[in-house]
Amino acid sequence: MESEIVKMLDALRNKEVEEISVEKEDFLSFRAVLVKQPDFKHFRGIAGHGGSVRYQYMDAPRS
Repeated sequence: MESEIVKMLDALRNKEVEEISVEKEDFLSFRAVLVKQPDFKHFRGIAGHGGSVRYQYMDAPRS
């Protein structure tokens, strides 16, 4: 599972995809991997209905 998440984050980081969607039941597992990334602050999560979250990669880190 962790390697799949890292692949998703790499695709987002490398602009292969514009955003990824994470469902409520996968959020905690996904976030555990996300916070370990050295460029964690470049990822922006946008909450959706029902607990899903869309993630985008920003060129500048959030504050």
